[in-house]
Amino acid sequence: MTHPRIGFACQFKHPERDLSLSALKVIESPFNPRTTTLRWMDSVEAQVARERLLEVIAHNLEAQLRLLAYVAELPPTLRMLRLSSDLLPFYSHPKVAAFYQDPAIQNQLAERFAAIGTLARTADIRLSFHPGQYCVLGSDKPNVVENSLAEFEYHADMIRMMGYGQRFQDLKCNVHIAGRLGGEGIRAIWPRFSEVARNCITFENEEKTYGVDDCLQLADLAPVVLDIHHCWINENDYIDPDSPRVQRVIDSWRGVRPTMHYSQPPERLQELGFDADRKLEMPELLQVVTKRDLYGHSAQMWNRWTNTYAQLFMDRFDIMLEAKDKNLAALAFYKAFAPGA
Repeated sequence: MTHPRIGFACQFKHPERDLSLSALKVIESPFNPRTTTLRWMDSVEAQVARERLLEVIAHNLEAQLRLLAYVAELPPTLRMLRLSSDLLPFYSHPKVAAFYQDPAIQNQLAERFAAIGTLARTADIRLSFHPGQYCVLGSDKPNVVENSLAEFEYHADMIRMMGYGQRFQDLKCNVHIAGRLGGEGIRAIWPRFSEVARNCITFENEEKTYGVDDCLQLADLAPVVLDIHHCWINENDYIDPDSPRVQRVIDSWRGVRPTMHYSQPPERLQELGFDADRKLEMPELLQVVTKRDLYGHSAQMWNRWTNTYAQLFMDRFDIMLEAKDKNLAALAFYKAFAPGA
């Protein structure tokens, strides 16, 4: 059996949290992406804007290499990372398209992304992307669909330059079903995706509208990423790890080890009397908070009952932790709950 993996998303946190914010920034910035704004770029001369964009891109790609080098030194179970979507600012924006189409820029990007891909494969790090909330593939507004397709194909370009997307799920690029047309809207535009995009896309259930069953309706197109926190909020109960629906999720991965997402509601629930060993029951919670209060992510995986529940999936799933403390939360969860840690 392939050993389970535990991953974190996008950013590095230094373990000594009692340092000053300025000291932490000095330590953490080399590992984490930077960005700029279109407003600022529009406010300066074109050459200044170009130089700033080149500087940000160079920093971001070097930062990803440093972050991967850090992950490569972790135990094999912790070699799983979601890459930042912000590596190439405004890549899919029409105002900046000409910059990225410059052959010299393309050559530079190809070289650096190839290095990222090589390091990940050499260290056996499982990689993923997760385009943001503005990637609404099921929208009923044509311009939103076009922008969303461009944003997803931006991720597909990064995947291709890293040497992935060549076979089914050699890298995961995850989206929520979103928009008024939902899954049927996505099915309608499916032929427009590049082969790399189709090889990598996954569909994740969310808290409000499109749940696990909606994602399973698209399982013939792409795998389902089960988010057990979203499922709990959407359905008011914990999905049974041995339910037929979970098996259908596993089957959607067609032999590739599935990835699931796991988060917890914010720690402030402890101030309301929900201690770390207590099962978080939705009816009781809704007497003192709203569902929206449960959407946010905790810093650490503080609720031990829910961690024990999540552990029941680890014989079949890799787990991407979505916690504000990033690598620190993944390391703590690994030490407490990973089999054989």
